[in-house]
Amino acid sequence: MECIITCCLSSSFVPAINHQRILNPPNQQFAARRSSTISIFSDLQLNPRRSAHYHPSIWETKLIESFGTPYTYELHAGQLEELKQITRLSLRSTKDSSILLNLIDSMQRLGVAYHFENEIEDAIFRARNFDETGSDTLYMTALKFRVLREHGLPVSCDVFDKFKGQEGRFRDSLSRDVKGLLSLYEASYLGIHGEDVLEEAKSFSIKNLKSLLMGIKMDSDLAKQVEQSLEIPLRWRMPRAEARNFIDVYQTENGTNNNTSLLELAKLDYNLVQSAYQQELKELARWWKDLGFKEALSFARDRLMENYLWAMGIVYEPQFSKCRMGLTKFVCILTAIDDVYDVYGSLDELQSFTNAVSRWDMEAMAELPLYMKICYVAMLNFANELVYDVLKSHGFDVLPYIKQEWLNLCRSYLKEARWFYSGFIPSVEEYLENSKTSVGGPAAMIHACLLLGSPITKTSLQFLNHASNLIYSSSLITRLWDDLGTSKAESKRGDVAKAIQCYMVEKRISEEEAKEEINELISYSWKTLNQECLSNQSLPKTFVNLSLNMARTSHFIFQHGDGIGTSTGLTKTRLVSLIVKPISIPQNGI
Repeated sequence: MECIITCCLSSSFVPAINHQRILNPPNQQFAARRSSTISIFSDLQLNPRRSAHYHPSIWETKLIESFGTPYTYELHAGQLEELKQITRLSLRSTKDSSILLNLIDSMQRLGVAYHFENEIEDAIFRARNFDETGSDTLYMTALKFRVLREHGLPVSCDVFDKFKGQEGRFRDSLSRDVKGLLSLYEASYLGIHGEDVLEEAKSFSIKNLKSLLMGIKMDSDLAKQVEQSLEIPLRWRMPRAEARNFIDVYQTENGTNNNTSLLELAKLDYNLVQSAYQQELKELARWWKDLGFKEALSFARDRLMENYLWAMGIVYEPQFSKCRMGLTKFVCILTAIDDVYDVYGSLDELQSFTNAVSRWDMEAMAELPLYMKICYVAMLNFANELVYDVLKSHGFDVLPYIKQEWLNLCRSYLKEARWFYSGFIPSVEEYLENSKTSVGGPAAMIHACLLLGSPITKTSLQFLNHASNLIYSSSLITRLWDDLGTSKAESKRGDVAKAIQCYMVEKRISEEEAKEEINELISYSWKTLNQECLSNQSLPKTFVNLSLNMARTSHFIFQHGDGIGTSTGLTKTRLVSLIVKPISIPQNGI
């Protein structure tokens, strides 16, 4: 999903330059070195093939094909259904709203809520009243606020007024309530624009949680939860990664007070879903090998497993296998084309490729070099196959939508390539306007929507319009996390300016100050995304979750660096946990 390479400002960088001025072209130094004896050498220097020096894939086809697990739906269907029935009965029979909301929250974090969507919606309706007994604690008020908002209910933040003193600030007596403060902290990330009380709640909870971590002897498991949340709140966590994390938390939290059947369900379901992922990857590995990109585009990222992580993060439920596999193919092809524009192609070649995409036919590739022809045909074949499937299943021609998205992508890539070759640094506004497309968010969302298998009409595709704040805010978050995560590695390559450099130039600030600005913009964009999730209740929940999960996945991938360009270390560890290694389940259960 990473789409363009971050630039380290060249030695000619001067903070006071005007945005409209042009830096010296990167190869101008060779212009004066022409002679008849070295003309060929000079021409090569004037038009070099750049390289990002991406390392080879660490996940060879044979390795992926060797994935195996003893947990399969064929062998464990009966046990899974039995555990689901126990949980279903718990949802229906629980009357106490506090217990019910805790149960729903645990099911969501454990990754099994998708089994019980109707039952959970019914339970939310029963537990929505804030005036019931048990809702007077900070912990329970914040939990109820968060869970209801997660389910699209526009709960007023006025529910927190009762925890304020006469001076209008949160009472100091709450400053040692660890569970209450943690619950308040998590609730604050469901805020929208204009809700100052939630900003106050966030500051109050962060300040006191940090103080408590430093000053008192806190239970080690609770302390670990606090540290995790201060690093990344629940609202921002990729669902599948949180499921793996919370299974461990739930197992140790409060001893035997938790629902043992729910924990057993979560472990078994995690392993079964993982087995589905393995089967999908085996099929994708054969597709990727047959595509031939590894040999024909050796300069591009060979990252099937890592690209699958994008798809799994955006739509993780096992019933959406077709969507996940199709989205992985989309990201693989997009990544290669991105590297063509970003790293390898000359400006003339990139213009020719963009023209060919605009024409969208096989004859259009006649003037393209071989490596571009391979990209072009792969893109057309993938897109046209999807068009055929939708037409056959729903009787609706989506070719105009798909063609337009690929053309928008290539035009945005071309604009960035022109910026690089001319040495131009855009304003922040100009950069972000283009990057909402170049990050691939709108194109990914329309492909995911078409691949879900739901009925497709012109109306159902309207929310994917580029002007949609739902898609734009998610795409902007994705772009900014990408920029923050890849900045260090990409600065060594001297590529096109990204958000950090644009902020530095426009505001004449340091790199650290620019990163602070970007983090503030991410928080702002999350408020917009929260608002859109609340205001788009007429849309299918699955559609809305696509955008929500794309933003979450971008944080997961780029939180500690470039999780795609460099796939060793943390990225490898996470892929092993999510896809390769099942959770150990003793013979007698949990």
